[in-house]
Amino acid sequence: MQHRIPQQRTAGRGPADTDGEAHLSAALTAVVAGARRRALRDGDPQIDTAHLLHALLESDPEVRAVFASDPQVVRLLGYLVQRSIGYGLRWQSSVEDSGALPATTGDGWSPVATAAMAAANERAALRGDRFADGTDLLAGLVARTGSRAAEVLERAGVGVPELLERLDGATERDLEA
Repeated sequence: MQHRIPQQRTAGRGPADTDGEAHLSAALTAVVAGARRRALRDGDPQIDTAHLLHALLESDPEVRAVFASDPQVVRLLGYLVQRSIGYGLRWQSSVEDSGALPATTGDGWSPVATAAMAAANERAALRGDRFADGTDLLAGLVARTGSRAAEVLERAGVGVPELLERLDGATERDLEA
């Protein structure tokens, strides 16, 4: 059986060769694997930013700590769970499209998720780290206005500009240290 969302790519193909999965910490590699499983289970054609946000919130305590409160995280997870069981936000079996990027990449990732992953890698490089972590990816997701992750954040009452400021402030503190 061939999966609609490709498994981890080998060198020379797919996101690992285009700064996608090649520069991820072990924890973030597990997040990507969780997002891939979620997309397959949901019947979605690509890993999108909401899959990545859901996997981050479930598995990364540093990401959860960035939010203003535990109830905010619970609301976020509630929206994401509703989406995965077919209620609430209706994205199932469609491709995430920001309108600014092509609708498909052919590599199992939405173009918006690919851009968020590239942004995560850039943040890690600015810090002097070889591997992106969960907060790097969260910042990449938050910065993609119009993405599914940004829509979920907004519906859950998260101030996206304020969240991005908190994440950018943390990066600036890391650079100064």
